[in-house]
Amino acid sequence: FNKPSLIQQKAIRPILDGRDVIAQAQSGTGKTATFSIGTLQNVRCEVRKLQVLILSPTRELANQTHQVISSLSDYLPIRCVACYGGRNNVTQMVRELSNGAHIVVGTPGRVLDLIRQGSLRLDSVRSLVLDEADEMLNRGLRTQLEEIYRRLPFGNGDLQISNTSSTQVIIISATMPHEQLEVFYRFTKNPVQVLVPRDELTLAGLHQFYVDVGSEEWKFEALGDLFASVCVPQTVVFVNTRRKADWLSTQLRRDSYTVEAAHGDLDQALRETVMERFRSGASHTSFEFQFMLEFFLSHFYPKSRILVCSDIWARGIDVQNVGLVVNYDLPATPSDYLHRIGRSGRFGRRGLAVSFVAGADDRRKLDAIARQYRIAIPPAPAALDKMLTWSDSPTSVDPAPTSLSAQELKSVVQSIKAKGRKRKRPKKRKNKISSQ
Repeated sequence: FNKPSLIQQKAIRPILDGRDVIAQAQSGTGKTATFSIGTLQNVRCEVRKLQVLILSPTRELANQTHQVISSLSDYLPIRCVACYGGRNNVTQMVRELSNGAHIVVGTPGRVLDLIRQGSLRLDSVRSLVLDEADEMLNRGLRTQLEEIYRRLPFGNGDLQISNTSSTQVIIISATMPHEQLEVFYRFTKNPVQVLVPRDELTLAGLHQFYVDVGSEEWKFEALGDLFASVCVPQTVVFVNTRRKADWLSTQLRRDSYTVEAAHGDLDQALRETVMERFRSGASHTSFEFQFMLEFFLSHFYPKSRILVCSDIWARGIDVQNVGLVVNYDLPATPSDYLHRIGRSGRFGRRGLAVSFVAGADDRRKLDAIARQYRIAIPPAPAALDKMLTWSDSPTSVDPAPTSLSAQELKSVVQSIKAKGRKRKRPKKRKNKISSQ
């Protein structure tokens, strides 16, 4: 937290002031820390009732948010419970909720189930956060969101809230088409808006190119050529089907790449294992052999650590060292493209996004993406490696007038920690809780 990103400059202050906020922010720009810092500062620790409800479209994103909040609130006696599907420990989850949760992070379906069975009460909620709200609407979750909304202290049948309501609504969305923005307005009252022009949505410092591979059967060879020309700490490769994710990861392992496959068929425990291995850079080798192999490969065969995944993982992959995103298959929609490439260039770091084009249909998809975001996606140059000079330091962000400064951001974070130290009550660490 040395320098606030644009979303942090503009959104933290109104969140601290209790204002409703509609903020446009791509993944990787510090949006999770933005609403986490703001809402944590306003939580009354002495009141052991649910005060903040955060809804996310996927269990991976909910898990990521839970980890961020747990880290930021390490000095505070705050209970944060993650509620999403994937495990069969409903009894344990209900027990944790009954012990008094200040914050709940979850997916709409799981949260609604808990509300209906009476295990989760919303009568004390002071802040509602809809993270990646556009994706929740795209996934057909609007009905669930509206039912949850109606059960909040200010909710009613027509989704309108009174001007005297003290409940805060924070909506974070990467894209804001007109029809979705109208829905967001129905959830908020006089919101502070942090909107970004379409041509500024793609991340700064992220180079985007395409490679014309001619046909589907040449994609794998093109991928090998790409890995040979660019060396980055970690790579994410997106495909459109679960079967192809398994097939491609198998082929890459045969060529001695360290690779993980991730898609919707994996159960929650395996999902978390895969992500942990990818974050740590581990591979499918024995523990005893791991160190020697990694040393040898890194010095003589510098191949990227790779995650092959489907679109269900396009949100919720928060790994700082991802330097390359490959669209092995082009996504179905421009918004999916935006979320995919956001896995690289996290929080202002340099990154590279390369899309494979195989035929006229792919060309039409790429043209639609370029029109949507008013960008040029040129063919990849021969010296692609020179386009990416890896750096662990994020690119600088110019402060905006009347926005949160770097010193003010540090002050807010230190205030959260100081609040916990003054209470002299060590916070018990809580494992995330999830259920089927």
